[in-house]
Amino acid sequence: MEKHAYPQLVRTFQRLSRFSHLSAIAGWDMATMMPPGGSRARGEALAELGVLQHQLLTDKKVGAWIEAAQQEDLSEDERANLREMRRAYDQAALLPESLVEAKSLAGNRCEHAWRSQRKNNDWQGFAPNLKEVVRLSREEAAIRAEAKGCSRYDALLDIYEPGMTGARLDVLFADLKRWLPSLLQEVVDKQASRPCLDPQGPFPTEKQRDLGLHAMGLLGFDFDRGRLDISAHPFCGGVPEDVRITTRYNEDDVLSALFGVIHETGHARYEQNLPPQWAGQPVGHARSMGVHESQSLFFEMQLGRSPAFLQHLLPAIRQRFGDQPAFTLDNFVAWSQRVKPGYIRVDADEVSYPAHVILRYEIERALIDGDIEVEDIPGLWDEKMQQYLGLSTAGNYQNGCMQDIHWTDGGFGYFPSYTLGAMYAAQLFSAARRALPDLDAHLNAGNFSPLFNWLRQNIWQHGSRFTTAELLTMATGEELNSDFFRQHLTARYL
Repeated sequence: MEKHAYPQLVRTFQRLSRFSHLSAIAGWDMATMMPPGGSRARGEALAELGVLQHQLLTDKKVGAWIEAAQQEDLSEDERANLREMRRAYDQAALLPESLVEAKSLAGNRCEHAWRSQRKNNDWQGFAPNLKEVVRLSREEAAIRAEAKGCSRYDALLDIYEPGMTGARLDVLFADLKRWLPSLLQEVVDKQASRPCLDPQGPFPTEKQRDLGLHAMGLLGFDFDRGRLDISAHPFCGGVPEDVRITTRYNEDDVLSALFGVIHETGHARYEQNLPPQWAGQPVGHARSMGVHESQSLFFEMQLGRSPAFLQHLLPAIRQRFGDQPAFTLDNFVAWSQRVKPGYIRVDADEVSYPAHVILRYEIERALIDGDIEVEDIPGLWDEKMQQYLGLSTAGNYQNGCMQDIHWTDGGFGYFPSYTLGAMYAAQLFSAARRALPDLDAHLNAGNFSPLFNWLRQNIWQHGSRFTTAELLTMATGEELNSDFFRQHLTARYL
């Protein structure tokens, strides 16, 4: 055994990071630029790269180095890095190489076919591919659950939101389900008495793209280290040094792509401001997907739909789409804050959004735990949409159970992070407001720097040094408290 194990680990994780970089950019290209005929070859190449990373990470030497490094004289930050290394190693070492490869191939096949199948409302064509992804995800969940001594679903949830459990989510979501439906109804009733004007399109894609770039600039996106493109489903990918964000355009609707871009810019700013001294090391990664979603929702909902931000965006909108009656400040704010239960999660307002997440959580947990099968999804989806949002998706797979990309590549356990993120975001914004007494004056003047500096200081610069609970407590003075989310929605909409 080498005398100094920790430096060996640092070198190994640096190599892994470089492979992840290539994988991220190849994945981004697959979703944005690649001709359809390249799908199979790219899927195989990415699976091969995944196997290579798995081999490197699960090498017996890595496990031995982790044990040896525990005894070495390390700084506090190095100890945090070692903790994250152990977590990465333990997560990977559980899975056989064959499963890693099979899951990657099945996910790429399902996701690629989904792009055209969704457009064609083709559930019959989609279901067989999804079944294979579910089969492999259940296999993975069973292996992880046995090792961790928890439920299958909790084992997958832990990948995205370390420390979170289905039992804790059930309590949080039961609380939401207690007060959200009546709040939603109150807001809809209140807004019905004050109708607002719809902007008149069409809104040409090129001008929408230009507007998105303008919004990214207002929000401090670093264009030397990132870019904006088009994909079937909006996402933020790449690496901190080269962040790729995407959106999709609809020429009849200017809000969807715009707020999609603002959402992804929140993810991007987090990535671009992770601690550079820890680049390529696990402690330099974003804390969790819930914390990641808190940043995108902080940008899109807390800041992006606030009158203070919208008033600075409006001149750019008038400049590109004309000065029509819908673009008075009062109307534009009312329109951007309009609450209307709809089919599509990524276009949902922040009041009805949690219903979309709870629905997916309940279905995916039952699916992974083996209580339902793929064939049951459309019926259950329709039933829950009617129950939570008063809408039917019977036969409408495209805008129902086929609308998201997450399940196509086995991202089971991810969806709860969206609503956790909304709760974290409300709590963070409240803390920022307490810490910065003149925040409103800054925002009204178009000076967003104090807010971003607060985020950099309290969230971004820490990477994965602390657990989610520690990070939130340090930033806000307490652990997750869903009351902040309720207070935010009540104050903004009622």
